[in-house]
Amino acid sequence: MCGIICALGVSDVATAREKVIRMSKCIRHRGPDSSGYWNRGHDILGHERLAIVSLDDGSQPLISIDETTAVAANAEIYNHVDLYQIYGQTKLRSKSDCEVLMYALQQENPEEFLNSIRGIFSFVVSNGEDCLISRDHIGVIPLYWGRDKDGAIWVASEMKALLSECIYFDVFPPGHFYSSRTKELKCYYNPVWFREIPTGEPNFAKLRSAFETAVIRRTKCDVPYGILLSGGLDSSLVASVLTAQLRKVAENGADTGKTTKIHSFCVGFDKNSPDLRYARQLADFLGTKHHEVILSIQQGIDSIEDVIWYTETYDVTTIRSSVPMYLLARKIRSLGIKMILSGEGSDEIFGGYLYFHGTDDPKKFHEENVKLLNELHVFDCLRANKSLAAFGIESRVPFLDRDFLDAAFSFDPKFKCSIDGRIEKWVLRKTFDDADIILPSLLWRQKEQLSDGVGYSWIDELIQHTNNKVSDYMFSCREMLYPHNTPSTKEAFYYREIFERLFPHRSAVGTVKKWVPNWSKDLDPSGRRQLTHQYSTYTVSASSCS
Repeated sequence: MCGIICALGVSDVATAREKVIRMSKCIRHRGPDSSGYWNRGHDILGHERLAIVSLDDGSQPLISIDETTAVAANAEIYNHVDLYQIYGQTKLRSKSDCEVLMYALQQENPEEFLNSIRGIFSFVVSNGEDCLISRDHIGVIPLYWGRDKDGAIWVASEMKALLSECIYFDVFPPGHFYSSRTKELKCYYNPVWFREIPTGEPNFAKLRSAFETAVIRRTKCDVPYGILLSGGLDSSLVASVLTAQLRKVAENGADTGKTTKIHSFCVGFDKNSPDLRYARQLADFLGTKHHEVILSIQQGIDSIEDVIWYTETYDVTTIRSSVPMYLLARKIRSLGIKMILSGEGSDEIFGGYLYFHGTDDPKKFHEENVKLLNELHVFDCLRANKSLAAFGIESRVPFLDRDFLDAAFSFDPKFKCSIDGRIEKWVLRKTFDDADIILPSLLWRQKEQLSDGVGYSWIDELIQHTNNKVSDYMFSCREMLYPHNTPSTKEAFYYREIFERLFPHRSAVGTVKKWVPNWSKDLDPSGRRQLTHQYSTYTVSASSCS
């Protein structure tokens, strides 16, 4: 992941440029390879680069041929070649996939251009007079914006870069853009299934093809890459599809140096944790170069403050899950790997969380799907992006591909409901049931949340540790101390204390949401607290779930 920091419409350009350079250091972990700055008119663009594509000539900000326009982007645009052809550009300064984003500023109505992008992005493009800010459809890439005391707009990949300058700031919403020409924030991503309940039966062949395309799109890079492999359904499907496709490439003699023996990574707090056991099985089956990182509980506890600093949240579920991912990221980066594929988004799309067993109403099920997708940018997308970006690693998420989302929401949600004995995410499992690329025991494994799958003792000891750290008296003052998003447990109180110390700005607390399972009487977000959770090995045949 790269990092951007931009100041737009400033009155004192020289001073603002110095501030941009200084503030840029706060997010240098996102882009440790190079730094770049550009200014024209009253706008300054800053960029911290993680080189993934176009290693030699892709440094940013990228500047147009006539040197009038520049773009600073944290982005991966998978269809940039097609976009160049559509919009008629023939002279390019680089081979970067991000240079195409400058077209956004040329459009009278940018919605069509933004909707034609297949990829993930947060970017600012400026010509010194006009500027445009935008973020991808789901918010895979983080972005914050705010204003200083003089009314200038500041934009950054992480809010820590805005603390010293903005009088207020907020999350820049996914699927939106802001144009200085209209002074309006507008939504460009509004699929029909956001507003209407789909009908019809699932087309398994279409769903499978869309997912395979989504995975392969995300292998476009010029650096070594790997996959996060928990042994759960989602990461297992990504790994299995990726391995199968790379083998086809090699068998056809079109291998361009990429190996079918990809790196896979799994983390746990116990060598016998559910995730480690299942991931090991699949790695053996696929023949990946598998890496296990086994942590101590104390290592996890010791890293909590760092995790809150990098992830910029106090949400209990996000922190529980971010700790092992953050510690795993250091191992990944030590091996020289800068890009990782992962399985985020599947549970939101298909209702994979165990609390979805709490409703058999397709309408309510679908509405919860859409709600979760619209909140992913402050939960799982935030965790995956920022935990890995702490060590200069980019995450790519095939399940959140725009075309795959359309395929996954093209049929009646009743097929996603866990009714008539169906296991959660039955549609996704059934899509690959006749394939020989994944072990059946993993294809039909019950959902295990990341913070549980790394080892059940992790959450138990974390709760005990935080209970010991927060006195009964302090906890009794929680409503007075924290009237907004008041902590409901001592664990939540402990995280909130750290967060407010690290991010004392009055706007910071409002950027965070609390993840709470719906249709559940137990407010602890752990999947183990759901009645449908099975502690023993959970396997089920496809026929018994059809």
